[in-house]
Amino acid sequence: MKQTIELLAPAKNLQCGIAAIDHGADAVYIGASRFGARVAAGNSVADIAELCRYAHPFGAKVYVTVNTIIYDDELDDTRQLLEELEKAGADAILVQDSSLFTHHSSLPLHASTQTDNRTPEKVAWLRSLGFRRVVLARELSVDEIREIHRQVPDVELEVFVHGALCVSYSGQCYASQYCFGRSANRGACAQFCRLPFDLADSNGQVIEQGRHLLSLKDLCLIDHLEELMEAGAVSFKIEGRLKDADYVKNVTAAYSQRLNQIIARHPERYQRASRGRCSYTFEPNLKKTFNRGFTTYFLHGRQPDIFSPDTPKALGEYVGKVKEIRRDSFNVAGTASFANGDGLCFFLEERGERRAQRVERREERGERNVESAKRREEREMLCGFRVNRAVGNRLYPFKMPAGLKPGMALYRNNDMEFERLMAGKTAERKLPLSMTLEAVDGGFRLNGIFFAAEHQEAQKPQQENIIRQLTKLGGTPYVCDSVQLIPHDFNYFIPSSQLAEWRRQLVSSLNNETESPSLYEDRGGLPPPEVLPPAYDLPYLYNAANREARRFYAAQGVAGATSFEAPAGQSRPSDEVLLMQCRHCIRYSLGCCVKNGGEKPYWKEPLYLVSGDGRRFRLEFDCRNCQMNVYGK
Repeated sequence: MKQTIELLAPAKNLQCGIAAIDHGADAVYIGASRFGARVAAGNSVADIAELCRYAHPFGAKVYVTVNTIIYDDELDDTRQLLEELEKAGADAILVQDSSLFTHHSSLPLHASTQTDNRTPEKVAWLRSLGFRRVVLARELSVDEIREIHRQVPDVELEVFVHGALCVSYSGQCYASQYCFGRSANRGACAQFCRLPFDLADSNGQVIEQGRHLLSLKDLCLIDHLEELMEAGAVSFKIEGRLKDADYVKNVTAAYSQRLNQIIARHPERYQRASRGRCSYTFEPNLKKTFNRGFTTYFLHGRQPDIFSPDTPKALGEYVGKVKEIRRDSFNVAGTASFANGDGLCFFLEERGERRAQRVERREERGERNVESAKRREEREMLCGFRVNRAVGNRLYPFKMPAGLKPGMALYRNNDMEFERLMAGKTAERKLPLSMTLEAVDGGFRLNGIFFAAEHQEAQKPQQENIIRQLTKLGGTPYVCDSVQLIPHDFNYFIPSSQLAEWRRQLVSSLNNETESPSLYEDRGGLPPPEVLPPAYDLPYLYNAANREARRFYAAQGVAGATSFEAPAGQSRPSDEVLLMQCRHCIRYSLGCCVKNGGEKPYWKEPLYLVSGDGRRFRLEFDCRNCQMNVYGK
């Protein structure tokens, strides 16, 4: 039995959703007007219905995110929204709040990554509740995904393959709520993890100063799709519900083409989840759209270069080095071509007493590679500028950027030529159609649809006109590959208006045939596993923000479940609180994890992240679980 593979793309709005379908997505996920994990990416039910109408003829699906925690006074509105989405034609709903886990509806529910899905036990528990799909934590390795599939084979596993990374396990981050009153579990994350921090030890020694120590690079697994398929993942998710259409077009096209290449090598094993042929007017290039540099994250275990401490902004693609500088311009050594309006950036060297002191401290503690330390010190500030005029590789900025020096690396984070290309029509998706028009008793049959009509012998050949009328499929998702007339000496007169009506009825019938292959492989109806709900040490980690969620967990044997965002009058955490659980480890990234072959730390723990406003966040290194926890007080 072939395994069905789905490419799942983000939709900020209707326009982005249509672009995703046109560029090869098998499904899109989009936020409704409320209760989505990106409050800035809400859409009306009418727009979602329109997207469903556009997607379904291709067999493509539309999933709607209702994946925030819900307060008591929102329960009725949420249920009403689900009913409206079902009528609109949505194919599934992504949920986080446990009050919806047992929602009785014909609309399938997918367990959002916000439900913290990182173990076989958690996935098995969700399966026992009736979930057919689980969105896995981004932090999992391919071996961990394979083991989840082995233990719970009858659940669709959805994995992120591209885009921005949250440093905390999804659904378990409370830093934004704690610091700014904006809950990530309510779709209002203030991106605490992208802020600059000092890193200090318990003696007050500043180890790192003003660096983005929690900011991760962007995920890119385009070269690892086949091994994920072999591990049991069936849906490959592109992050980006706040991204614009050019990002969706470029990234979706790149991943769709790669999946097609893999399936072409293994046609007996895999098939795409939707139908249609995509043609493109551009060559996809992942480096051209927003990224903070790419990482495979933990796909193959812990890696040293997963974070982006020097900037949380997009670097873009490397385009060369500064060669020679004049008063109003400079040359770039490299093979890249430039256009007026390009955006370039470079890292400004940190100068002065502060840098000298930091390097001196490293030398005093006998760091093994002082030159490496000095290079790290130089990557402190990202500076950007616009190219006013480009003459070959000589660039004339509107204003010469201060600090630019020969030998500096340049990155392009705004490519005007690529932007102009992406602003137009860049893809077309069509469903190939072969037509057969057959003369039968009492009329004609077009692709199995009978039309009663008189057989009128034609006075002159009609085949050319018949074919022309039947293949006028503009404005539809179909393109005709061939027309067969039966019998071979077909010579009947059929008015053009009648042919057009038959064509319209055929297209209408085809549009109603939206059934696509199932991603779920039936493995004989395994009985629900005997499993218990996840056990969390802290009651607010259950994210139970309403009475029905607490009642649900009580029925599961969990007493006292609550939420960090609990409204006034309910129990809230006090004193020091766990704000983040991270697989990213600052100690490891700084080369001081002895367990993984690093140097012995020279500082006195505990370490603290110190924000610009002076708040201190204690770091706990849970080496037994290879996890870093962030606490606030």
